[in-house]
Amino acid sequence: MNESPRTSAPRSSAGGIVAALYGGVVYAFFFVTFLYAIGFVGNLWVPKSVDTGATVPLREALAMNVALLTLFALQHSIMARPVFKRWWTRIVPHAVERSTYVLFASAILALLCWQWRPITDVVWDLGDGLAAQIVGALFWVGWATVLASTFLINHFELFGVRQVFARLTGRAIPPPVFRTPLFYRHVRHPIYLGFMIAFWAAPIMTAGHLMFAVGTTMYILLGIFLEERDLIDAFGEQYRRYRAQVRMLVPLPKRRGAEGGGTVARPRPVTTP
Repeated sequence: MNESPRTSAPRSSAGGIVAALYGGVVYAFFFVTFLYAIGFVGNLWVPKSVDTGATVPLREALAMNVALLTLFALQHSIMARPVFKRWWTRIVPHAVERSTYVLFASAILALLCWQWRPITDVVWDLGDGLAAQIVGALFWVGWATVLASTFLINHFELFGVRQVFARLTGRAIPPPVFRTPLFYRHVRHPIYLGFMIAFWAAPIMTAGHLMFAVGTTMYILLGIFLEERDLIDAFGEQYRRYRAQVRMLVPLPKRRGAEGGGTVARPRPVTTP
């Protein structure tokens, strides 16, 4: 969750123009990095993927990959916390706080893709049959779920674009409201669910890919714990009821006594979990 003050700025000010340019460039960087991440995880198109690149001794590969995953998790977890944002916005203008978060997150994702050390021992290989085709299709279902879920809550606010253009035009962004658009009626965190499907849906799973999937899954579970504390602080009993009624990640039937409810509070940017 990442809220920005809903204050307006002078229309067409120089600061607003600079903020809009900054936010647009950061969004473009995010989008290119996001597309590269799809190729990285799926071993598609890109020159350096989770299973390609120079191999190094196992100990070195493990140390580097753990360091990259830890850096990724720390940046996402620390910069998303309200206490950090209160301090950070003393330095960074409120209008570009979200874009700056996206910039750091995208840069660390790019670093992870660049410096990841492959470990190519095969854990499973589904071959070329129907099972491999189904798992390959699930890979794309996962990424589609991620992207669709961002638009259900407000894609451009999630990645900072709405904030910088509100600054440019002098418009205030209304406060978040509590609702359940589509996927959010069935799971509380469809963005994270989509990532997990995409990361685990591998017809050929190597040890390095498995390490990536396990590490990001652990971060997702930690991120959900931290994020839901913030959502309870923001929405109180509404979110507690929603959490009691709707499953976290698995779209099972609602628990008995469910009455609906949900949230569109902005979660952390999901270039990766």
